[in-house]
Amino acid sequence: MTSTDDDTTRGTLVRRGLGLEYTTLGWNVIGIVVLAGAAVAARSVALAGFGLDSLIEIGASTVVIWELSGTGEDRRRRALRLIGAGFALLAVYLLVQSTWVLAAGFRPHHSPLGIAWTAVTAAAMFALAAGKARTGAALDNPVLRAEGRVTLVDGLLAAAVLTGLLLNSVAGLWWADPAAGYVLVCYALREVREIFPGTR
Repeated sequence: MTSTDDDTTRGTLVRRGLGLEYTTLGWNVIGIVVLAGAAVAARSVALAGFGLDSLIEIGASTVVIWELSGTGEDRRRRALRLIGAGFALLAVYLLVQSTWVLAAGFRPHHSPLGIAWTAVTAAAMFALAAGKARTGAALDNPVLRAEGRVTLVDGLLAAAVLTGLLLNSVAGLWWADPAAGYVLVCYALREVREIFPGTR
């Protein structure tokens, strides 16, 4: 394969990576509006918290778009630090929210809109995360791969919130969602430990 072919292939992969990030960005911008309405209607702390997670995902996608639009090792290291900070914020948010909900014994109302949105979001985020993992590996781009893991956490969190909403709606098990949040805290902290040593 010639250098021209390599450049063409890389350009195609970069465009695909940008497309995945713009899709994630747009999805989460819409999600904040939908989740705000659902959270108010159901008085759901979990849905409100998931809206905050969408803000973190928007920030992570913006970082990757910035990194893919330029070159340089310093730019890449800085982008990785920002992604790592996003994981750290996600871990803090999940820990505080889950602890607060469990301590308060807060019982939200049923939320058909919340159930529908988190179900669709979980499927979309898993698909986007898989696309980012493949594209990041093909580009050998650790920033895109790391942000793909942020998207994976977003999908896992959507699935956890969905499970909590369903268990609350069907069986009255209000504590299921904050309990699942603790599992994701461990995952996010592991990602922070993996990212930051590689940026020094």
